[in-house]
Amino acid sequence: MHTIDIDREPVELFKILKFEGLVDSGAQAKLVIADGYVSVNGEVETRKRRKMLNGDVISVGGEEFVLKLV
Repeated sequence: MHTIDIDREPVELFKILKFEGLVDSGAQAKLVIADGYVSVNGEVETRKRRKMLNGDVISVGGEEFVLKLV
């Protein structure tokens, strides 16, 4: 599992995917979320603006990422 450091919370889900380079653009982030390719804390998440908090786990592309507030 990989760690993604965040400096504030909440952070919108699509922004995390975009800024961490997990997708190529914000538009692509919104598409993969809407199409059901992203899970948060073990459940499929289709809300692109889902508010993410410290300790949340994102699964995308077969990899898991945990958010850590720094």
